[in-house]
Amino acid sequence: MSGSSDGTTPEALRVDGEVPSERVLRHVWNECVGAGRAHEALRADWQEHFREAVQVLGARYVRFHGVFHDDMFVLRTANGGGFGPGNPLPEPVYTFAYVDKVFDAVLDTGARPFVELGFMPRELASTTETVFWWKAHASPPTDMDRWVELVTTTVRHWIGRYGIEEVRRWPFEIWNEPNLVPHFWTGTRTEYFELYGATARAIKAIDPELRVGGPSTSVFVPDDRYRGETEDRSQEHATVEADDVDSLDWRPVWIEEFLDWCAAHDVPVDFVTTHLYPTDYAFGADGEGHAISRYADATGDDLVVLRELVARSAFPGAAVHITEWSTSPSSRDAVHDTVYAATSITRTYLRCAELADSISYWTFTDVFEEGGAGIGPFHGGFGLVNEQGIHKPTFHAMAMLARLGDRLLLSAPHGVLTRCGDTGALSGLFFNYPEEMGLASVGSQDTFAATRPLADVGPARRIRHRVEGLAPGARFQVETLDLEHGNVAESWYRIGAPLNLTRDETAWLRTEADALRREVITVSPDGVLDVDVTLPAWAVASLTACPGP
Repeated sequence: MSGSSDGTTPEALRVDGEVPSERVLRHVWNECVGAGRAHEALRADWQEHFREAVQVLGARYVRFHGVFHDDMFVLRTANGGGFGPGNPLPEPVYTFAYVDKVFDAVLDTGARPFVELGFMPRELASTTETVFWWKAHASPPTDMDRWVELVTTTVRHWIGRYGIEEVRRWPFEIWNEPNLVPHFWTGTRTEYFELYGATARAIKAIDPELRVGGPSTSVFVPDDRYRGETEDRSQEHATVEADDVDSLDWRPVWIEEFLDWCAAHDVPVDFVTTHLYPTDYAFGADGEGHAISRYADATGDDLVVLRELVARSAFPGAAVHITEWSTSPSSRDAVHDTVYAATSITRTYLRCAELADSISYWTFTDVFEEGGAGIGPFHGGFGLVNEQGIHKPTFHAMAMLARLGDRLLLSAPHGVLTRCGDTGALSGLFFNYPEEMGLASVGSQDTFAATRPLADVGPARRIRHRVEGLAPGARFQVETLDLEHGNVAESWYRIGAPLNLTRDETAWLRTEADALRREVITVSPDGVLDVDVTLPAWAVASLTACPGP
């Protein structure tokens, strides 16, 4: 093993009086991040926010919808008439100018695309304008051969532009949430499986080392609503009526059926994808939809179930990628803007690091137009930054996670100590998800004001650890995010929650967002670092070595 930058070696370290038994810490939080749709990635602010996600948060892949949507102009059957209908072309053509700009911008940061193949171009869609403000076409194709030609032409274009060795590093996920009929898919389960089969075979025919996967379903459910070809809402009534939804048997949607179908039809599966929002939206006997928030450990427990299912399938070696995850699947959930969300995602990521190959936070930016642009600077958008690029508390939590090493020295109920395998540098991350919460989740709220009662939940928590074997005099910074430091949406709320920020307000909020509490602690002359910090409720704190001598 490598020595550290200050001359210590892992063998010399003792943590809380014990020689640590190291194991790998997989950074599932920044392997991939999510974004809205491909066309948004043409915007300068989207690209600026993504560069920061790569440079500060360590994002390695990005996934988004709509690479084949009409606003990317890939499949062309007319020349575009402007004031009138365009003249039909003798044969369809494929143009990649917009797609190339997006993929070039992603690759130029050093990251890569996690390619979601969808949605359907209008020319191939059997049903049009099914979801989102931007009117995605989410139907089976009118002609499967033409869909396969679209996919094949596109993948061959990418290979020609970027090289086969590069494209082999891109996962190809086929479609998005096809169980959500008629929004993300207007066909049946079998029709989706057939789309997957045709697409996966076409990609493997280009190069067998290209990676394919699915079914990208959403979410876990505790009933049989998705047992048939389409959703049966009558099966959801008992879920709505349950006194304790957390005691129900939650299970993944279509995963087992998908893997069995692919095995029976000799269709390849290199990785399995699904979405693990710790929520549900079920319909009662009254016909009304009911939002359900599950317990704080739901994501981890779901991942255990999923890993076991994959392990006993015909594809036990398939990777598991959670291609969307957040505290809720609403882009108008005020909790997303809060410290409460930051603490919640920190807790979950640390508990789930060994359970998946990636857990993609949805999304890295509020430049996101599924429901149209957000109303106001803090509207509950998914992003780690808002539309102005102001860092939310969740951004700081992800930055703290990114600063952790890849070797786990200590895993405690309220944090971890790690080191970097290359440099040996010590780092840590601690949090206070309040005891009063029990196993309750942070839930979901329509307004920022409605989130504020969580501030009264407590108590504070004292974090104490001793690390021996460090270089005497080495300095470490403790950086803390809490309700008084970095809580930018609260700062915005206190100045009257202005809908449209002035330039001065934007600059002030940017400063408020990054004003975390920072202190320095020093290794004693005998090589001991005593970490002793008291974290207020909802605080998240990181420990990192100070740069310089």
